[in-house]
Amino acid sequence: MDIDIQDHIQDHAPEHKAGISSAQRGEHDAFMQMFEEFKSSNDERLASLGRRGDVLLDEKVDRINSALDAQMKRIDDLALKNARPLLEGNRLEGNRRDGTRARTAGSAAREHKSAFDAYVRGGESAGLKAIETKALSSGSDADGGYLVPDELEHEIGQRLAAISPIRAISMVREISGGVYKKPFMTAGPATGWVGETDARTQTTSPTLDALSFPAMELYAMPAATATLLDDSAVNIDEWIASEVELTFAVQEGAAFVNGDGTNKPKGFLNYTAVANASWTWGNLGYIASGSAGAFPASNPSDVLIDLIYALKAGYRQNGTFVMNRKTQAAIRKFKDSGGDYLWQPPTQAGGRASLMTFPLIEAEDMPDVAANSLSIAFGDFRRGYLIVDRLGVRVLRDPYSAKPYVLFYTTKRVGGGVQDFEAIKLVKFAAS
Repeated sequence: MDIDIQDHIQDHAPEHKAGISSAQRGEHDAFMQMFEEFKSSNDERLASLGRRGDVLLDEKVDRINSALDAQMKRIDDLALKNARPLLEGNRLEGNRRDGTRARTAGSAAREHKSAFDAYVRGGESAGLKAIETKALSSGSDADGGYLVPDELEHEIGQRLAAISPIRAISMVREISGGVYKKPFMTAGPATGWVGETDARTQTTSPTLDALSFPAMELYAMPAATATLLDDSAVNIDEWIASEVELTFAVQEGAAFVNGDGTNKPKGFLNYTAVANASWTWGNLGYIASGSAGAFPASNPSDVLIDLIYALKAGYRQNGTFVMNRKTQAAIRKFKDSGGDYLWQPPTQAGGRASLMTFPLIEAEDMPDVAANSLSIAFGDFRRGYLIVDRLGVRVLRDPYSAKPYVLFYTTKRVGGGVQDFEAIKLVKFAAS
């Protein structure tokens, strides 16, 4: 079968990333060697199928496949660790020639950081109260917590983008209110061709509707010891960011895929899925695998080709596959008619694997392949899925609830949902 994706004219090779560590390069080299062994063993397994099959070969391929997954996990962990830049507490902002604005902004940032550090370490809130009162900030009392410094907020956002797979490929918009409303046109104005002197009939007005994306509260509650807080060598900003990042990423990552929209974002798999031939706005179209709970026995990669071409060309050129690691392991064995593997490892340390030349994102919240499961998504997620972040991350210090530990109730507001229902397509593992 020929896998010539003619419309896919954009080069999806991963960009070169500065700051790749020697450990990442070493793990990547080991992964490439392991993948070559996987291909050799799988080729031998496929050749034996025509004769009598070999159980030992099957077990060997599965074992190497599992090892590849584990190696990819180690590479991802190293990439995450390398993506954590140190906070710069004394960075100046602005570029006025006389330096006035830069000094003012830098002074305010240092003042906020110093006051926040005093609050976190010792519970002294007077400095933060004064800063938030000057900024006319609402809810600046201790019952509602205090806004973290801008650098810490941006640091948390950067880390979430690095470890939250759907956030990394979606459109992210910052808002100051509780709800973001996006208008869209359900019926456009009438148009047509006319001659230079022909009469023009009056056109109809466009019909508009709006999608709403409310920002819901997400929280984490890391605990610290008094010794940690008393240690001046510990960067408290860095500690809070590292403590909350994984909790935030896990919770929002699950919501962006499967969230029901009640007190959390609405995940793209929670929208109604219909056969792509009968797709209408407000639903997501799917391609049936042709076999309940499995890929078809013959030409299984045809399903992936149908999925790719179910998407319009304008979306397809920026398409990304989304699936979990177990589904990816099954697809890793697929070949095209020329004998080349459709799944390809990252070409360099810090890059992404690709499937049929399109980037592939691992999202462990995607379902495993099962009867009627929607286990594979493909689309232009930057146009298809919108994440809204309300500005501000708050921290409330609680030294009473879990003595002798000090809890830090950290909250941020985030929402999400599909904004373009044409931009994402799914595979349903069903006969039709």
